[in-house]
Amino acid sequence: CGHGEPLALWAEAYGISGVGIEIRGNACNRARAKMAARGFADRIEIVCMDAAKYEFPEHSFDVATCLGASFIWKGFRPTVAAMSRAIVPGGKLAIGEPYWLTADVPPEYAQSMGFHSETELLRIVREEGYELEYIVRASLDDWDRYMSGNWYGLMRWLEENPDHPARKDVIERLRSSQDEYLRYERPYVGWAIWVLSPAQAPA
Repeated sequence: CGHGEPLALWAEAYGISGVGIEIRGNACNRARAKMAARGFADRIEIVCMDAAKYEFPEHSFDVATCLGASFIWKGFRPTVAAMSRAIVPGGKLAIGEPYWLTADVPPEYAQSMGFHSETELLRIVREEGYELEYIVRASLDDWDRYMSGNWYGLMRWLEENPDHPARKDVIERLRSSQDEYLRYERPYVGWAIWVLSPAQAPA
């Protein structure tokens, strides 16, 4: 769940209760502080652990979400299968997933990432017993804002830590991120949240 912003937004807009799972301790702390500051700590629990090992009560949630983290279960299909055990009959899944924008992806990048095309994602959705109900798609402007926010944070860190021993590594991370984004991610990769509902039985 990262820093918990989607959970906080949904709690504010829709009054949800729920559980967010995050493996990074500093992100868990920020998420818990955010829930407390916004008055949601009594209904939004933050669990700090590997999400793949979290033993959730099966078939007890109305909605299960995984936003940009299907690597937890090693891919899109196993993510759908794992999350299916969490939702009540008739519940929904929302999965944020990257996908290839084109089949013309440089082989060295395609082999390293293992993404699907959207037609492949749709086939998996149907084979796993779901229908695609809704798509919320990131635009190129959304991509730019997201990546630029990461670069902005690294630049501020470099300004504030001129003598830090990790400075060289942070500069390398900044530049490699920009290189990969402009060379590969922006032209070849899209990202969208897919809302899935259980497949309807034929009449």
